[in-house]
Amino acid sequence: MGAGVLDLRRGAVPAADAATWHDPAEHWRALTQATRHLDAPVGALHLGALRHNASDMARRAGGTPIRIATKSIRVREVIDALLCLPGYRGVLAYTLTEAIWLAERIDTLDDLVVGYPTAEAGAIRRLVTDADLARRITVMVDSPAQLDLIDAVLPPDRREEVRVCLELDASWQAPVLGHLGVRRSPVHHPDEAGALAAYVADRAGFRLVGVMSYEAQVAGVADRPPGRPVDGAVNRWMQARSMSELVERRRAAVVEVRRHADLEFVNGGGTGSLELTAADRTVTEIAAGSGIFAGHIFDGYSRFTPAPAAAFALDVVRSPSERHATILGGGWIASGPPGSDRAPRIVWPEGLRMLPREAAGEVQTPVEGPAAARLRPGDRVWLRHAKSGELAEHLNEFAVVDGGEVVATVPTYRGEGKAFL
Repeated sequence: MGAGVLDLRRGAVPAADAATWHDPAEHWRALTQATRHLDAPVGALHLGALRHNASDMARRAGGTPIRIATKSIRVREVIDALLCLPGYRGVLAYTLTEAIWLAERIDTLDDLVVGYPTAEAGAIRRLVTDADLARRITVMVDSPAQLDLIDAVLPPDRREEVRVCLELDASWQAPVLGHLGVRRSPVHHPDEAGALAAYVADRAGFRLVGVMSYEAQVAGVADRPPGRPVDGAVNRWMQARSMSELVERRRAAVVEVRRHADLEFVNGGGTGSLELTAADRTVTEIAAGSGIFAGHIFDGYSRFTPAPAAAFALDVVRSPSERHATILGGGWIASGPPGSDRAPRIVWPEGLRMLPREAAGEVQTPVEGPAAARLRPGDRVWLRHAKSGELAEHLNEFAVVDGGEVVATVPTYRGEGKAFL
């Protein structure tokens, strides 16, 4: 990679340039031309779109630092480039093994938080026997049992002190609808947070340095899903009331935790809630990353419009009828509740749709529609993944496109021989 190729510091992209991302005839044809020499599957990152998304996320955060959620990217060069930007500080890794790997390869990265509790005994041993790693990496806890796992690897008198972050449940118990959000931490009430903080403070070998809470029902739920106006109205009602409840409860919980620990950070939010979370004065940083690549799941949000920075292209290989064409591959289904919104979305050529009885297949995806009859073997079809970082699990590298040409290739975690989860 050439020096400065992934320099994202040029700020917001002019509106005239940004408009081309939503002009399929211009944007996708330009990507096709730029990557025509590459064999499919082709993963592409549009450099201008990356710069726009990174700048716009920082703007939406309103000065609150963004901790980069690495599971939503999974490309080390992109993570490194984001860390050079004003408004971005530290990473939220998704496994301890990944955090150690990043710490060993990005020398300037001194602030890594593991977003989920760990049971990786080998990684725990690496962490607690290396003073430098123990200084730079913070692990997530929500119960004494997770501390027991660490002590079972090495007791406090034989290891480094371990930095820990307490996770507060951010879900909402809605009238009639019940539990809304993701089931993560069992620590919901402020007094529960205070009790766990007191326990950690009294336990040898651990130091409580942070609190985290992820409001998934706000950050990860579209408030204007296309074609579903009733769902959108319900979601907006739910999100407004959920955030109001969480702001008060999180403030009270942090007050209780601070009675027992000198906190370095209070983390919250996600790409979909940057403005709302930044308005909570208790929060000192926001975890976000999906908005950088902008999977199509973010097309239904009213508060922002990210550019389609990441996409992939597959080859047409056959024409089973005069009304159909078949592309090789395509079944890169996103995690979450099974549904059509988890499948890749065809974005070019326009006028293509998957067959309901086959959908996106492991090795082939038949398509139909007005454009299908014009496709011939060797033609390219562009798709966007529903999620962001999950796309990287299917590719060894991304081609970075700028000015109508490939200016670099950057390896994914998979391309570097890593599959952390």
